[in-house]
Amino acid sequence: MPIIEISDLSNPRLAPFVSLTEAQLRNRLHPEEALFIAESPKVIMTALGAGLSPMALLCERRHLSGDAAPILAKCPNIPVYTGDRELLASLTGYTLTRGVLCAMRRPAAPPLGEVLTSARRVAVIDSVTDTTNIGAIFRSAAALGIDAVLLTPTSCDPLNRRSIRVSMGSVFLVPWTWIDPPLSRLHDFGFRTVAMALTDNSVSIDDPALLAEPRLAIVLGTEGDGLSSDAIAECDYTARIPMAHGVDSLNVAAASAVAFWQLRLP
Repeated sequence: MPIIEISDLSNPRLAPFVSLTEAQLRNRLHPEEALFIAESPKVIMTALGAGLSPMALLCERRHLSGDAAPILAKCPNIPVYTGDRELLASLTGYTLTRGVLCAMRRPAAPPLGEVLTSARRVAVIDSVTDTTNIGAIFRSAAALGIDAVLLTPTSCDPLNRRSIRVSMGSVFLVPWTWIDPPLSRLHDFGFRTVAMALTDNSVSIDDPALLAEPRLAIVLGTEGDGLSSDAIAECDYTARIPMAHGVDSLNVAAASAVAFWQLRLP
């Protein structure tokens, strides 16, 4: 493999790691050239195991024969940029990634029908824009048996660098794609929908009717205002998580984990 020693971060070939914004990495004008950044050996190996394509590695020198060795063995033909810890630590957040970053080719989002073909429980993320929450929702979805995740275009990109890191690579384990409103179009795929929201018509999340649905989409709203009234009106059910001590709601990531567990299929 080509090992390339670097002495500064101005090399244009390091731009994906150093200077490109998330929008520039996505490259909407030329999606075939779009990239994302995966951090830490565990997350990178999860992405490789899911069949994603590595383009280049940035690695602290001491990790070449350590944490990065399995990645190098699996990707013998990609360029590997390496340098001293002091140099690489000047990258924001780099010291939190165990010294390894990988630029990977961004896959095209699959068609909605393809993602839903065999799904029975799906999460719909509507206008959630916090990268940490997106990553945490994906991690819960993977752990608690959600078959697919759908995101409205106003939601944060799951392949955002921080979302990937918070999810611990779960964004590579759960099929996902984008969905344009109205969410009622999920009826065309045999799904009933439940809005997670506090309204006068909300039923408890352990309502037997919810548990009995063979195909159910769990709709989660934005961190501040929750789901819009239009989104709630489109859904077949509205459900709440029973609370104690006067607490009215949970953070969307915490609420998703409770909902995924309660509404899972046996």
